[in-house]
Amino acid sequence: MRIIPLLTALLVTAFLFLLVIKRESLLGFAGAEAAETEQTGDSSNALATKDTPEKPAVGVIAVHSSAREIDSAVLLRGQTEAAREVVVRAETTGQMISEPLRKGAFVEQGETLCVLDPGSRASNLAEAKARLAEAQARVPETEAQIPRAQAQLEQAKAQLVEARINDNAARKLSKGGFASDTRVAQTEANLRASEAGIKVAEAGVKTAQSGLLGTQAAIQSAEAGVAAAAKEISRLTLRAPFGGILESDTAELGALLQPGAACATVIQLDPVKLVGFVPETQVSRVALGARAGAKLTTGQTLTGNVTFLGRSADPLTRTFRVEVEVPNPDLAVRDGQTTEIIIAAEGSKAHLVPQSALTLNDNGDLGVRLVDADSRALFAPVTLLRDSKEGVWLAGLPEVADVIIIGQEYVIDGVPVAPTFEEPAQ
Repeated sequence: MRIIPLLTALLVTAFLFLLVIKRESLLGFAGAEAAETEQTGDSSNALATKDTPEKPAVGVIAVHSSAREIDSAVLLRGQTEAAREVVVRAETTGQMISEPLRKGAFVEQGETLCVLDPGSRASNLAEAKARLAEAQARVPETEAQIPRAQAQLEQAKAQLVEARINDNAARKLSKGGFASDTRVAQTEANLRASEAGIKVAEAGVKTAQSGLLGTQAAIQSAEAGVAAAAKEISRLTLRAPFGGILESDTAELGALLQPGAACATVIQLDPVKLVGFVPETQVSRVALGARAGAKLTTGQTLTGNVTFLGRSADPLTRTFRVEVEVPNPDLAVRDGQTTEIIIAAEGSKAHLVPQSALTLNDNGDLGVRLVDADSRALFAPVTLLRDSKEGVWLAGLPEVADVIIIGQEYVIDGVPVAPTFEEPAQ
């Protein structure tokens, strides 16, 4: 066992001797050997490069695909909505005096939903009608004052004519010395009095006319009071604005309703609306009146027509609202169900390939890789029209194209490929 430490010590001593005493010789020997090795390696690499053959083509699986005419429908996901929905609210204060209707009941347009206690409103209406009758009774009296005032005006005009004649005669007789100055002054005074009488008579006519206008205004005010009282009474009965289903119970018997308090919620489900949102890239393919179909999560299918296409995009999603109206006579479709909507659009040519054939280039563009005429890989950008259980329909490819469906992720543009072709999907 003691010989191993002795040999180890001898080896370490010899290594230290060469490293310290014979260092230059050791480094020279090591440099020459490294140079020889490098020269030998370069010769071997050159020989290997010269003898290495060109890389073989990459094996891929492809299909011969031809473009086909398809109905390029727009696919949306949305929900059902009631055609109309309204919360019937009270317009006046009152206590419920009618029995409530329970939710789920069908109501016709104009059917009574809630009836409020009239209170003193009937008395108010009677008072307003009495005021109207009183105002109407004053009409004959005020109308009779107008002819009386007009007659007084005519009389004043006749007196004025007579006063002018007397005044003129007195002045002429006074110039010839046949009338005294006192008579001239008296006739002039009578003329002035007649003129004042004219003004008084005219004022009387205007007063009579004003009285008639006041009476007519009182009548209109009384009629407005009657109408307001009658309207207040009509507000005591709340009716269904359209035929539909009660989505909530009507107000309970004895409940006090204030203006704005809810009486009931009524929804109309026939027809029903299908609401979806189309992205701005496809909004130009949707037209008003276009035929549309839908499938609910329950499996029920519906058909209808596009009745609304929004003109203003949602500021967050940049999508446009689309509404499809669908008949729902049996009320089988409910409000708020999830649905898949397909809207018919103008047809176009597209290729049907497996979804796994899709790939991305270095710029993140969606596309597929093709086999070109020189049997090399070539990336082609595409537009995804829609998907199906057979594959995806793509636009943007040539009329006839060899699409790589397996192995496209292992090649880039220009790489030689050895395609094995399969039958395309039908």
